[in-house]
Amino acid sequence: MNSISKKKLFFPVNRDLRKYLYTYGRSSKLPVHYEDLLHYSDSFPYYDKKGVDTLWETVMYEQQSQDELNHGLTMIYALLKTDGDMSVMEHLYVSRIDYCTFGNSNPFRVQIMNQLNDNYDYFYVKRADASRIYGLELEHILSPSRINYLVHSDTLIEEHIAGIPGDAFIKDYVNRPGTNKVRLAKEFVKFNERCFIRLLGDMRSYNYVVDITPDFEDEQYRVRPIDFDQQSYEGRKTMYLPQFFKDNNVIVDLVLKLLKPETVKQYQNEERTLMFRRLKSARYRLKDLIDCMRKDTISTPEKIDQLRKELAEHHKSEEFLKCKCMGDLVRLNLKIMLVKAPNIAVGSE
Repeated sequence: MNSISKKKLFFPVNRDLRKYLYTYGRSSKLPVHYEDLLHYSDSFPYYDKKGVDTLWETVMYEQQSQDELNHGLTMIYALLKTDGDMSVMEHLYVSRIDYCTFGNSNPFRVQIMNQLNDNYDYFYVKRADASRIYGLELEHILSPSRINYLVHSDTLIEEHIAGIPGDAFIKDYVNRPGTNKVRLAKEFVKFNERCFIRLLGDMRSYNYVVDITPDFEDEQYRVRPIDFDQQSYEGRKTMYLPQFFKDNNVIVDLVLKLLKPETVKQYQNEERTLMFRRLKSARYRLKDLIDCMRKDTISTPEKIDQLRKELAEHHKSEEFLKCKCMGDLVRLNLKIMLVKAPNIAVGSE
């Protein structure tokens, strides 16, 4: 089974990636940065509705700092959601700021409240890490879900991805009478395939959410990653296959029990076809992104060497042994698993 013993290294956002972000509308000047939120004066543990410590802390600031932060964070929400239409700010205010004390990125979670109806939403303020940005962008281009985020200097703003955390879903929802386990197994096969094709690692159960959509006769499920730190970073091939994390054993067992091998292959092929269509419709954007990745450093030489050997063995292709960086490996993995037409470019030669 997979295990991660060390924190992932952070990689700075280089000039080429910043140019890409500007070109595709991901760059915006922000009134508040990650470092500004670190200067809190007090904190206390945040407990969920059942009284369990979430390992997040609600943080407090001096009054003057609080007022400035509230105004700036509300502006950021407007930038994220309405492309800067500040008229929405009149009814919004910051109701809570939480700080995550575990994991790689130590993000801040900002709760925005609408005072007209007490409805609330969240967004996250994080340190800008190149790996994570590549992961977010690949998710936006190749997955069935769109991703909304902004980058400025060393700060990354991410929208909240709604859904039931995978660990909570496995514990509380899998064995509900109304859960369609066949559909759930099918979606996990597709999720597993998406992660491997674009080399998104570390999909332990608390790094993804399950979105449940009631259908006219039953429920549909969509598994969405919420942590993109491990985009093409690790050296082991199995790190990019959620099926090999013990946290996911309950759902993997459903797949083995409910789906025949030929059915699993059918769902894998369906997902590859859908990803290929998304690639085709956004091929120039993907090419620009992959070109950035191929010039960038987002892993260590040891991990790159291990992964190219393991992918070469997996695909029975020595082309992988010629890859010099993680960007090369992502490009070739996409090409081998998705590209069916010779006129589709995935990064320049």
